[in-house]
Amino acid sequence: MNLNEIDRSKIRSVIESQLQAFQRDDAKGAFEFASLGIQETFGTPENFIEMVRVSYPSVYRPRSVLFEELTQLQGMPAQPVLLLGKTGVPVRALYVMEHHDQQWKINGCYLVPIEKRNL
Repeated sequence: MNLNEIDRSKIRSVIESQLQAFQRDDAKGAFEFASLGIQETFGTPENFIEMVRVSYPSVYRPRSVLFEELTQLQGMPAQPVLLLGKTGVPVRALYVMEHHDQQWKINGCYLVPIEKRNL
């Protein structure tokens, strides 16, 4: 899959916008960046933001955010993002993206522990 720089920029913007909505506790705003499938699964913005708050604290309130090189997961664009949570433990969030009606939406977020390397 070859995505142009415009698509890469739009994907990053969607993720940044959702992270900003979480910071403001803007459930409706954060929900709008989720794919239709995610919206159907959670039903309401309030259900969605509560799930993120409880299950994804590093996504809900990151202390720092660093975007890595866009990749693919099962043929879909996936944006890895390094997050530093409140506890100071880094985690990699892998955002799977979906293109629908001329817009990029987040179709899932998977947290992957970062392996410590012996130096």
